[in-house]
Amino acid sequence: MLRAAAGSVLYLTLIALFGLGVATVVRDSATAVGVVLGLLYLFPALILMVADAGRQRLLWQISPMNAGLAVQATTDLATLPLGPWTGLSVPAAWAAAALLGGGLSLWMRDV
Repeated sequence: MLRAAAGSVLYLTLIALFGLGVATVVRDSATAVGVVLGLLYLFPALILMVADAGRQRLLWQISPMNAGLAVQATTDLATLPLGPWTGLSVPAAWAAAALLGGGLSLWMRDV
């Protein structure tokens, strides 16, 4: 239970950092909200439309919302596509990529 609670806080922090990176890249708050919410909520819905189970599992594993929320699971951990902490590393990678892209675009615009 402690892992699920602490992991939820970490997951939300990573999503906030991802949003910060996207907002820095696009320089518009409305567009950033649309991109982040689209990725978090539309991407999992599109995954369900994929017919191939192998590709569906792969997309599930790289989706920041689906993989990140695996840390909240407390039962049936063997049935998850990713383990709890491995799943949390997926939104961490998305956040790192967004922050790196935001930092680079900010640096390029200011030079």
